Amino acid sequence: MCVVLIKVPPEALSAAALQGVIEAFVLREGTDYGHRDYSLEEKCATVRRQLQQGLAHIWFDPETGSTTLRLQEE
Repeated sequence: MCVVLIKVPPEALSAAALQGVIEAFVLREGTDYGHRDYSLEEKCATVRRQLQQGLAHIWFDPETGSTTLRLQEE
């Protein structure tokens, strides 16, 4: 079976939808930000910058209706 993911530009989402995708990503178990604790706002701001700079991308799976974020090199 071939899984086809669709790359979604951040600007294609409403502000609320983009915030929801970012928050869902940073709240996942196992997301590691190093030795220091970061607030949810700090984590979201970091991910938002990565998206704006093209270092991370949003991917949509039409089969499951889910989204995920991946770093450029993944």
